[in-house]
Amino acid sequence: MKICVIGTGYVGLVAGACFAEMGNNVICVDNNIEKLKNLKNGIIPIYEPGLEDLIETNIKENRLTFTNDIDFAVKNSLICFIAVGTPQDKDGSADMQYVFKVAEDIGKSINEYKVIVNKSTVPVGTAEKVKKIIKSKTSFPFDIVSNPEFLKQGAAVEDFLRPDRVIIGTRSEKAKKIMIDLYSQFVRNQHPIITMDEKSAEMVKYASNSFLAVKISFANEIANICETVGADANLVRLGMCSDSRIGTKFLYPGIGYGGSCFPKDIKALINTANEHNTPCDIIQAADKLNKYQREHFIQKIIKYFGEDLSGREFAIWGLAFKPKTNDMREAPSITVINRLLSLGAKIKAYDPKAIETAKNIFANKISYTETSYEVLTNADALIILTEWNEFRNPDFAKIKTLMKTPIIFDGRNQYSSFNLEELGFKYFQIGKS
Repeated sequence: MKICVIGTGYVGLVAGACFAEMGNNVICVDNNIEKLKNLKNGIIPIYEPGLEDLIETNIKENRLTFTNDIDFAVKNSLICFIAVGTPQDKDGSADMQYVFKVAEDIGKSINEYKVIVNKSTVPVGTAEKVKKIIKSKTSFPFDIVSNPEFLKQGAAVEDFLRPDRVIIGTRSEKAKKIMIDLYSQFVRNQHPIITMDEKSAEMVKYASNSFLAVKISFANEIANICETVGADANLVRLGMCSDSRIGTKFLYPGIGYGGSCFPKDIKALINTANEHNTPCDIIQAADKLNKYQREHFIQKIIKYFGEDLSGREFAIWGLAFKPKTNDMREAPSITVINRLLSLGAKIKAYDPKAIETAKNIFANKISYTETSYEVLTNADALIILTEWNEFRNPDFAKIKTLMKTPIIFDGRNQYSSFNLEELGFKYFQIGKS
């Protein structure tokens, strides 16, 4: 099929590359000329396992091209995906200006029947608004589809190529058939393509992310109670997750969720509920607990070292909001580091992929190292903020010789407290006093 994907951010770039991988002809559109130049040369702006190879291969096969000419892209495509950003506005709602601008541009460029697909995460009712905008600009026939993405950063390529489910929201039988044909090659594992109306499809994305955020916040609240009563949250989790009704995913205690999706989508759904005078107490509580969890972790450090951290130097392992990405949007590391800096601490940090991203955030306020062990030299404590695989089984004897004092504050519960105490470490984690 002939496809254009408008927006080469995280979602658009992965979608474009994966559609091309399945033999489709894909035009990716962006208005950032420098970014397009880099993409044409195989320079990828994000770190995502497998994505660079996909883009390189499909550029060589002429199935994937990049342009800033949206008119050309729309005219030469049957399916037009809108994959631009919907950042959080000041009131917590989704900022829809980019989606609506693209809709206007598409309307001006339509030359025959098109399927217009909202791939961006958008509030309920957006499909109707996009349809109205396009209809005001053209007399050619078109259909609107809501097709939310469910990509986990660090596993986005795999998630797109082998999705758990595909959600297609449209009342048009013609558009539904075209979209099912497009996605049929992605669900040969028999996972479902689920069709529904546009509003329900739009709601699926927010409901899914909000539920997972609630699970994370629930795990953290239980962990905090465990600390006060003397229970071990790690053992409590094992007992809980052995119940088949509960399962194991998203119930790890830690320092809360971050990234571009959960924080933004939770606030957008809260805003939608408020606009319609509908209570959403559980979702609001999850958002509140997530903010509290970072401060709760910081207080562990303050309780041990005191409010004045002048002269203290802390080593940070992990800056990205999760492993296998260089994304630091809403990352807990930003909150923790800024708070420690405000108390007079010096920070040295290491992350396998996010150091360049961190430099854009912190500049020279903190220092960086090229290895995980180098960052430990003369550190008063090690603070673990991202659970990269390379941190899971380090050489603790080496760590102890490098540090000024063998103290670990673990925001991701990577280790056994019993083993570390035997090795002479002071070990602080989430959910255990």
